[in-house]
Amino acid sequence: MSSATLISIEEYLSTSYRPDRDFVDGRILERKLGERDHSRLQTELSSYLNSRRKQWAIWVYVEQRVQVQPTRFRVPDICVVAGSQPEEQVFRKPPFICVEILSKDDRMEEMQERIDDYLAFGVRYVWLLNPRTRRAYFYTMEGTREVKDGFLRTENPQVVVPLAEIFAES
Repeated sequence: MSSATLISIEEYLSTSYRPDRDFVDGRILERKLGERDHSRLQTELSSYLNSRRKQWAIWVYVEQRVQVQPTRFRVPDICVVAGSQPEEQVFRKPPFICVEILSKDDRMEEMQERIDDYLAFGVRYVWLLNPRTRRAYFYTMEGTREVKDGFLRTENPQVVVPLAEIFAES
């Protein structure tokens, strides 16, 4: 749900929201989260990735602000940066992976807009996970696919995440 009042980027960046919110063209957009299955899956996946960060040369961030366009900031559930650790507090370079975990009230139309923002910004992989159905999808500039073999994957660097392990505790 968005507020009717438009605010400046400066005001958005200097304000703390709990939970953090997206900023799209002057509007603050609430993020739907806060339920156990969402939180559990976010914790499991971020822990799995973070425990392998040295092996894969990645940095894992939970709910990190990312400026995807001059007037758009998104806050993915998890983002992964490959290579060296970012120096900026708000990411203005595309992460390697952005992860969104569906909440029961998420609308696919709104989620698709988020995914499109990430891809247009240059994010190489967008992962979408549904904790209730235990299904996962990945998006790249080449297209979208449901994960059927049980593993989320990337290349350069190669990251492999077994869904059975991630969904086991959620």
